[in-house]
Amino acid sequence: MLMIMYMSILLFIISNIIMIMALFFSKKTFMDREKLSPFECGFDPKNSARLPFSIQFFLIAVIFLIFDVEITLLIPMILIIKISNIYIYMMIMFFFLLILLIGLYHEWLQGALTWMT
Repeated sequence: MLMIMYMSILLFIISNIIMIMALFFSKKTFMDREKLSPFECGFDPKNSARLPFSIQFFLIAVIFLIFDVEITLLIPMILIIKISNIYIYMMIMFFFLLILLIGLYHEWLQGALTWMT
């Protein structure tokens, strides 16, 4: 048991040293206007290199990911219904679904689910 603790401490120290070394060696110190500007065949750029991004697409994607992860948490709960206490199982499912519905209601009130034209 003591050997496992020593090995885990050693691995922790080695990984921290490697991360600190990577942090110092990956820094770019040469900052120039020409290096930071987008390349456009040697000419000054006509437009901005950054395209406008709709925040609505980002919000819908984040909401989808959140509810998708919650669905993946619900699937194993269906599989353990036979081996668990039904009272505790129903309480857990009730509170989990209640939190899901409160989150959905909050997103609806904030207007994140309505598409703006």
